[in-house]
Amino acid sequence: MSADEALIAEGKNKFTVYCSRCPSKILNSGMGVYTDMTYNLPYMHHKADGDSTNVEDVKGYWQVSDIYTFENLGFSNTVENMKYLICADCEIGPIGWHDLSTKQSYVALSRVKHS
Repeated sequence: MSADEALIAEGKNKFTVYCSRCPSKILNSGMGVYTDMTYNLPYMHHKADGDSTNVEDVKGYWQVSDIYTFENLGFSNTVENMKYLICADCEIGPIGWHDLSTKQSYVALSRVKHS
């Protein structure tokens, strides 16, 4: 069983999702659908540090159809028809992205805590 598989129950997040840097809750358990996809995300940084131009391939996301499902989530400015997702409290990110054309949000499993 992979690390990602231990976090999934019936295709959804088994545990509550928290920011990896602060105690802020991002998503309640059972609210995100696991999506096995890879997406190029900038390296994580604090919002005040500006945009990172260095990117990495990140695999495995919680897909959320309604932005109001999230508990504490912030959005970056629009970048090519999407917005990066950040923690609303400590402003670290991106932890994922929101596609403006499909209205779907994706939170990277590797950039958040689960408990």
